[in-house]
Amino acid sequence: MTTTAVVPNDVLRAVRIGLRLSQDDFAKALRRAGAELGEPNEASKRLVQRWESGTSKTPRGVYARALERVTGRPVEALGFSLPVPMVRVHADGTGGHDMDTGAEGVTSAAIGAQSAAQTVEETFSGVWLSRYEFYSSSRGDTYEGKHYVVIVQHGNRLTAQSLPGASSNQDSPLTLDLTVDRNVVTGSWVEQTASDGYYNGARYHGAIQLLVEPTGRRMAGKWVGFGKDFDVNTGPWELRLVDKSTSKATLERYSRAPE
Repeated sequence: MTTTAVVPNDVLRAVRIGLRLSQDDFAKALRRAGAELGEPNEASKRLVQRWESGTSKTPRGVYARALERVTGRPVEALGFSLPVPMVRVHADGTGGHDMDTGAEGVTSAAIGAQSAAQTVEETFSGVWLSRYEFYSSSRGDTYEGKHYVVIVQHGNRLTAQSLPGASSNQDSPLTLDLTVDRNVVTGSWVEQTASDGYYNGARYHGAIQLLVEPTGRRMAGKWVGFGKDFDVNTGPWELRLVDKSTSKATLERYSRAPE
């Protein structure tokens, strides 16, 4: 029988000590930060001890955001074991492309995230910046597609639709139909390319799976879709929260091409 060793989070401990805060004072600072963010939490000395001892490896979203506010560091830089990297794509030599394998990839991050004691329980409605990469065999280079999308949540279902004029690839509407299972998001995507663009109005679609970071403000993973000659292509995809509001004024503000 194999057991997983508990590894102390010395990074978080060092950061706390650098702030000259006891574990109890650090917990109090987290509670104040939660109140300031409008997300009350129940941080305690015992919770800080569990983080620092490595017993608890993954803070829930409300705690992750409070940790970032108190320490001034992204939660990924606080010693917790769930970075979700944005990997790169490369040509596969047959007209398609695949993921780079040199760095720690999405699969290993998924294993760490899914084995965490705590899971992300968030409301994802809002405006998000969608970004994916794809390799164009006809042009021999890797390109990036960006959209501002509005996500509407119904239970564990997420529907994302790009805002009018909010595509970096001329007028290329994007739709995502997703399902949330704890910190894993799975679903499908459809993009209708611009009729006067390079792909002449072609419609592309495929599958997508993302992991939600502990802050609940970023999802990153991988898309799959068909290319030329029925070649199955893959590439990185991420969504970053830019505004939790879905008001008319907010949607109008992001109805523009991302920079």
